[in-house]
Amino acid sequence: QVQLVESGGGLVQPGGSLRLSCAASGSIISMVVMGWYRQAPGMQRELVARITRGGYTNYADSVKGRFTISRDNAKNTVYLQMNTLKPEDTAVYYCNTHPPVYDYWGQGTQVTVSS
Repeated sequence: QVQLVESGGGLVQPGGSLRLSCAASGSIISMVVMGWYRQAPGMQRELVARITRGGYTNYADSVKGRFTISRDNAKNTVYLQMNTLKPEDTAVYYCNTHPPVYDYWGQGTQVTVSS
């Protein structure tokens, strides 16, 4: 049973930075495409960034140039470095495979960008 546990969220002022982590229970991180998703109140969950097995990355236009996804296979962990945060980045952030597997959704980590 794969478990993905997100951490690193919090309250940050506009322009600030956060680094999210997603720890996997097994070695799935190195085997599949991994993604970071987010869901704001009243909105559908959306893909923010993804990273392939070979390290190729894609980003949503709204975060391009500000967010960086990376992966540490030895630690079975995927990261999301978020810089120059904006209020519209406020959401619960989740990691999952891409495309996502329903049973892999975790609790997510709340990111709130506010002054």
